[in-house]
Amino acid sequence: MFGIPGKQAVSITPKAAAQIVKLMDREGHEGLRIGVKKGGCAGMEYTMEYVDARDPMDEVVEENGARVMIAPMAQMFLFGTEIDYEVSLLEAGFKFKNPNVTEACGCGESIKFEGM
Repeated sequence: MFGIPGKQAVSITPKAAAQIVKLMDREGHEGLRIGVKKGGCAGMEYTMEYVDARDPMDEVVEENGARVMIAPMAQMFLFGTEIDYEVSLLEAGFKFKNPNVTEACGCGESIKFEGM
């Protein structure tokens, strides 16, 4: 929807793709939908949910067997984002490297975009 011809809306690292494929295969999900919603200390938060059926309005990105759907209202906020999966001693989870973020809280869970 907001894409540039020949360029995917988001990129998925090999670690993130492997984790998404694992989640898709676990219960036969079609993919993982990502979005943003109001909330958190900086104003917005990322959302992630399993998808069992594609929404025709979603932007679909497929990489290394992983399928990510971007909710329509989130596409302009997520364009250019790299999705990674990191494991540390204390936690494991998806990380978003988003060039559109102007501010983030210390936990990295809450974000702010220009003009919001």
